[in-house]
Amino acid sequence: MTQHLAAPAAPATGTTGTHTGWWRDAVIYQVYPRSFADGNGDGMGDLEGIRSRLPYLKDLGVDAVWLSPFYASPQADAGYDVADYRAIDPMFGNLLDADALIREAHELGLRIIVDLVPNHSSDQHEWFQRALREGPGSPLRERYHFRKGKGADGELPPNDWESIFGGPAWTRVEDGEWYLHLFAPEQPDFNWEHPAVRDEFRSILRFWLDMGVDGFRVDVAHGLVKAAGLPDIGAHDQLKLLGNDVMPFFDQDGVHEIYRSWRKVLQEYDGERVLVAEAWTPTVERTANYVRPDEMHQAFNFQYLGTYWDAKELREVIDASLAAMRPVGAPTTWVLSNHDVTRHATRFANPAGLGTQLRTPGDRELGLRRARAATLLMLALPGSAYVYQGEELGLPDVTDLPDEVRQDPSFFRATGQDGFRDGCRVPIPWTVQGSSYGFGSGGSWLPQPATWGDLSVEAQTGDPGSTLELYRSALAVRREQPGLGAGDAVEWLEAPEGVLAFRRGAFVCHANTTGRPVRIAVPGRMLLASEQVRVSVDGTAELPADTTVWWAG
Repeated sequence: MTQHLAAPAAPATGTTGTHTGWWRDAVIYQVYPRSFADGNGDGMGDLEGIRSRLPYLKDLGVDAVWLSPFYASPQADAGYDVADYRAIDPMFGNLLDADALIREAHELGLRIIVDLVPNHSSDQHEWFQRALREGPGSPLRERYHFRKGKGADGELPPNDWESIFGGPAWTRVEDGEWYLHLFAPEQPDFNWEHPAVRDEFRSILRFWLDMGVDGFRVDVAHGLVKAAGLPDIGAHDQLKLLGNDVMPFFDQDGVHEIYRSWRKVLQEYDGERVLVAEAWTPTVERTANYVRPDEMHQAFNFQYLGTYWDAKELREVIDASLAAMRPVGAPTTWVLSNHDVTRHATRFANPAGLGTQLRTPGDRELGLRRARAATLLMLALPGSAYVYQGEELGLPDVTDLPDEVRQDPSFFRATGQDGFRDGCRVPIPWTVQGSSYGFGSGGSWLPQPATWGDLSVEAQTGDPGSTLELYRSALAVRREQPGLGAGDAVEWLEAPEGVLAFRRGAFVCHANTTGRPVRIAVPGRMLLASEQVRVSVDGTAELPADTTVWWAG
């Protein structure tokens, strides 16, 4: 039975961007619910656990919290297979828990963004189950992509599309028809040409807006519309093309009409509600299409996330990102880690060119030093920044999880993604000791390393050299320094090779991406540094290897 609750008021103060467009310079913290905090001791994170840790997020200094899916789901893909978009999965709580979470977040001045999964549903969704029962010709089948197969007896898939998780993007049902699933077979794709699908999702938007959420992160925002006729691609390895070319199932121009209609729904509500696109596109210019003035408010900058710790590459993607967003008047976003990629503390611990899913821990000390420097660089750039839970603790990926504990569906496919996303999803540590280092009283759904206690919130709090205190200091300076998060441009300064240097008003940032110390002229008073920096009486400073420094010019 659906519960209808009065909407809690959005925070009136407490965010960096409340003057106009709070999302333009907001720092948004991603919570992966099953791995953040366990409130009932069953080993799985939940809404009660998140609510209990909201004061920590307020103290950290973020402006908003993005919650990965918590909807009713069989959990074939960690909740990205939704069976009921208006219900909370019992493993996470119920609608009353969601209401309490939203209300308490707003009381603390934190905004709440929830994940929305519109490309596909669970195969246990009522629509899909009815479509299977009613058989070929059922009107419910038109809400998905059911097709007859090729071959003499329809034994071949309708086209050559491959699943992102590996293998064919089609599964055959008992009556002989096939259905499309760009991800796992348990995740059938909606047919967004059908008006009932469009009506349903506008209704879902209103349901959660009435609950008081401040916005939606739209999963696979680039995937809703498929090319007419579902044409073959013909490429030998389609997965290698993803992100490099416009595909018949991704980044079709028809998606923009959908988001224009969603923007109108959000405009019915007070409080500056926002849409954030997870849109994997070939170029930042195509990403900018999703954030035109009448569409979404933000789009994830995956080009930046995929850039290695290299001054030349970073400058190129920063310039391209700012230039692409400027014509549409949207803020650029910056992100280094999320629930789908190797944490940047591990990514930067390994050589360049290995991608964003790694199986090796690399040089832990080097990775952490670069991660700290990369964070200060990211937070110095104009626009909005995203922080993935645990990165403020300097957590690495857990690269030695036993096969028998893994749950990432792509791990169990013969081809496709490497299937090692579980490594960045291990529950985070809160205390030095305990069965799950303060995550909860009943252990954790993925095993935590024995060293986790040393990286916990408790161990790092109050330690001026810790990564946690670096994040707290950086977010405080970003909030206090006039205009640090706002704007759409940087003024590049002359700097030694391998060093990025830019000015933003009275603020200056230096980032040394090299493996050696570099001497620079001091541009003003030091605000913050990712490592210890020695300033000489002659007005110069030695910038250590892989270090970023903030200055007040």
